[in-house]
Amino acid sequence: MTLMQDTVQVPEEDRLRADLYNYLGLMLAGPPDTMLLEQTAGLSGDDSPLGQAISTLARVAKVSKPRTVLSEFNALFIGLGRGELLPYASYYLTGFLNEKPLAQLRNDMAQRGITRAENVYEPEDNIASLMEMMGGMIVGRFGAPATLEDQKTFFNKHIGPWAGHFYSDLEAAKNSVLYASVGGVGKAFMEIEREAFRMTAG
Repeated sequence: MTLMQDTVQVPEEDRLRADLYNYLGLMLAGPPDTMLLEQTAGLSGDDSPLGQAISTLARVAKVSKPRTVLSEFNALFIGLGRGELLPYASYYLTGFLNEKPLAQLRNDMAQRGITRAENVYEPEDNIASLMEMMGGMIVGRFGAPATLEDQKTFFNKHIGPWAGHFYSDLEAAKNSVLYASVGGVGKAFMEIEREAFRMTAG
């Protein structure tokens, strides 16, 4: 399986897109450890809105401690009973958890051969999982790399309608410090992706 992945040729630009999706998925799946914080602190961006957001995130990561970020993550996403934010497509699109958007996602995952990891108990429509799925589709982690048309369909159905709102909420959340910068990166990236897919024929 690894051999097949190594021989799949994915354009550099798409690999970078997948890397950013995977990075956001990693940061949103759980609080970053020391190594991930150090890697984040080492990021550098350009003068574009996304590049500036990445530079800001790197600066905040440099002064962040794993213990503080753990508290921040818990306040945002876990909390007593529930965190400040509910990072699920169903909640953002319907106001309730485990609704139709989750059922539609599960159907689309089954068609693409994407399965939930055994040690993951979160509903599949959480933002971290969706970022990871999109990253995996781009580079072919679930079979052949998804065509641009297939990526566009998945994005427009499961990510585009709500992820930008979520990242804006994350940026503005009262418990956000490091994650405000993660929200800034996510928001800028979602805008780029939405615009790129909008300009794609079909």
